[in-house]
Amino acid sequence: TDKLGGWRDNKKDGGLLMDISDNRIIAEGLSMPHSPRWHDDQLWLLESGKGSVAKVHASSGQLETLATLPGFTRGIDFAAGLAFVGLSQVRDSASFSGLPLTDQNEERYCGIWVVELSTGRTLAFLRFEGAVQEIFSVQVLPNTRYPELLDYDDTLVATSYVLPDGDMQDVDFDGKAQQKASESDELLSGY
Repeated sequence: TDKLGGWRDNKKDGGLLMDISDNRIIAEGLSMPHSPRWHDDQLWLLESGKGSVAKVHASSGQLETLATLPGFTRGIDFAAGLAFVGLSQVRDSASFSGLPLTDQNEERYCGIWVVELSTGRTLAFLRFEGAVQEIFSVQVLPNTRYPELLDYDDTLVATSYVLPDGDMQDVDFDGKAQQKASESDELLSGY
């Protein structure tokens, strides 16, 4: 819509998927679509209002639901024939009432669900309890063991920095940059 919060009026089935390069609507009648992604030459989409993971046939706009999960699906990534899907606990509020997911009386969870792409079976899940109730994005971290989440007040946060990839080439990992700088200074002082 073109108004603040306008999505709420048609949240049950007013969502759409659009190709913004040519303003073409690919699929419509969706329940709060989220996280469209291309993977293995296929278009994937989460319908948050249904708690589903679906493949979209881009030419026809038809959805093929792979799995329906026990939460508000938001955030997806892929690795090794698996989909890693973020689930949020749908808050019982006016914003989320009237959705297919909230009309069911089943318990809803927050966490990461692992779905096999070839079968739609849930192979594993990591359920969050307590303070974490919403997931908005999921990212697979290849070749990473034991990642850790830090609170904002953790002492490590105060000494952690994120450098843009382009700046990483200037980081001196082995001391050679200092040696090159000294050699350059000597050459310049000789002129």
